[in-house]
Amino acid sequence: MKKNAIILITGLWLSCFISVVRGQGIKDSVLSLRSPDNNIIFRFRQKAEAGKRTMHYSLDYKNKPVILVSVLDLQLDNDLSEKAMALKVDQHKNWCENLLITGVDSSRHDTTWAPVTGERAMISDHYNAMNITLVKDDNPIYVMQVQVRVYNEGVAFRYYFPENPKGTYYNIRAENTEFHLPEGTQAWFANWAQAPYYKLPLKNWPGESERPLTIELPNGLFAALAEARLIDYARTKFKLSADKPSTLVTSMFGGAQLISPVGTPWRAIMIAEKPGDLIEHNYMMLNLNEPSAIANTNWIKPGKIMRVMAMTTNDAKTNIDFAVKHNLQYILFDWKWYGPAFSFSSDATKVAIPDFDLPGIIKYGKDKGVGVWLYVNQQGLLAQSDSLFAVYHKWGVKGVKFGFVQQGSHRWTTWVEKAIQQAAAAQIMVNIHDDWRPTGEQRTWPNLMSAEGIRGNEEMPDATHNTVLPFTRYIAGAADYTFCYFNKRIKTTHAHQLALAAIYYSPLQTLYWYDKPSAEHNEPELEFWDKIPTTWDETKIVQGIPGEYISTARRSRKDWFVGTITNNDAREIKLDLSFLEPGKKYKATIYSDDPSVNTETHVRVSSKSVNSKTVLKFALLPSGGEAVYLTPEK
Repeated sequence: MKKNAIILITGLWLSCFISVVRGQGIKDSVLSLRSPDNNIIFRFRQKAEAGKRTMHYSLDYKNKPVILVSVLDLQLDNDLSEKAMALKVDQHKNWCENLLITGVDSSRHDTTWAPVTGERAMISDHYNAMNITLVKDDNPIYVMQVQVRVYNEGVAFRYYFPENPKGTYYNIRAENTEFHLPEGTQAWFANWAQAPYYKLPLKNWPGESERPLTIELPNGLFAALAEARLIDYARTKFKLSADKPSTLVTSMFGGAQLISPVGTPWRAIMIAEKPGDLIEHNYMMLNLNEPSAIANTNWIKPGKIMRVMAMTTNDAKTNIDFAVKHNLQYILFDWKWYGPAFSFSSDATKVAIPDFDLPGIIKYGKDKGVGVWLYVNQQGLLAQSDSLFAVYHKWGVKGVKFGFVQQGSHRWTTWVEKAIQQAAAAQIMVNIHDDWRPTGEQRTWPNLMSAEGIRGNEEMPDATHNTVLPFTRYIAGAADYTFCYFNKRIKTTHAHQLALAAIYYSPLQTLYWYDKPSAEHNEPELEFWDKIPTTWDETKIVQGIPGEYISTARRSRKDWFVGTITNNDAREIKLDLSFLEPGKKYKATIYSDDPSVNTETHVRVSSKSVNSKTVLKFALLPSGGEAVYLTPEK
């Protein structure tokens, strides 16, 4: 006689209809979970097709479809359990077929936390959750959970394997999670982390797209598909389904060999009525990671940094003096200071260039309040990271820039995470360069200050590209754009470059990347960069459309810094200052492009009294911008 399976449902935030018979699975069942504000609804179901039961989900916002019915699926070669190896069978290739639900737990979470560095002083972590426990072939040895969180900002879900002594090992070959989007959806496609962006329909893509992937739905909504908490898995991008229209599928960079208890990265779907809300809500990526693992974070200091272009002792001291003059907290010695960067024969604890007194430079900087960062290529990190960071800490080095880091595979994902932890143990801050992108792990390891993974000023992109980046790459978190100011290859105006420091977030903000102190001639507008901090109490996206323009306002204590840029086209912009405290007057210092100004940079500095009812009007040049510094009047 068949017995009914037990389904556990707790809480008031989960609505479902379940019919389960042992051995037959679920028939016509739906599990639904709503966001705290009830605007978002996530639905999980199992569908019977061709004699198989498969897992599906869908997602709506205010009754508008965001994700249509889509498959949830992992492919495992085998689970490497003793039973499976004894039977010598590959019985779990289609692991997610014919699963039986044995439990559904619901809960809610509502807390706030303070980041060490960030775009806001406090972060809300508020969601409703459900964990759906399933077993394979009616055998409790093979257990998996689909874990779901629904925030007001979006939805996240992952596959989770609880600790199980009899089913410990999982060899994941592929993840085939689908995102079936409404017909007419368009996406900002980028083929690799430092690629240009193209707005494309969901068809005929020239390869796979990076994450986060920002999309515009035909119903007027915007969304971002992202990956969070990538720490023990292979990176996934997005590819078009081979046989389903308007459908994206996760594409892993090779497989992943896991030991339970372990979860895959979170698949996050942020939803917004305005594209700027995606930027304001990017803390959702942080919330999907664990709290800080560093007990004492007093040594983690945000700041502005410039690269020393010519590495001699005298040049280093000249750059330190420039840093003092312009309120920069750090200087960076880039690659080859310790020898050929791509050679394992180079020793990253020894200076390999002449006339470079590194101990003397560090002391000179310390005496003037300027810290030193060092570049180390992956070869040096791979060979020496067990002791390297402790050596640098002893020297007085503040941070290390990881160079040419391999990424994507399960092996290199876990290696990068270990290197960040090793640096933290030695109180060394980290900036990771080249194609690697963060997935929110900077919450757990706040010594991870920034990362490249962006087409920045090393490639000198145009202004249109710059207006896309806030709505795409910066959803993943801080990025090291490597700002320039005096370099002749810049494809934007100088006021545009100034404004980017307020628009682009990075607690380690690189300024003057290709510049030398000798290029400066006391340009008055540089006071905007001199004054601007790199971590914030509040962030507002005042207005913006990807690929067209954006205005971002950020507050540090009582002061506001606002950046506005346009694409390659001229544009008239109205900047509403209603984000200011009502009833207070502010002095607005405005930095604008003006060809009549008799300097090489052609930036005019002007000021006026404003309040929360003021609307500033800007006539932006093609590829232009406007920066505004607002401080309360005395």
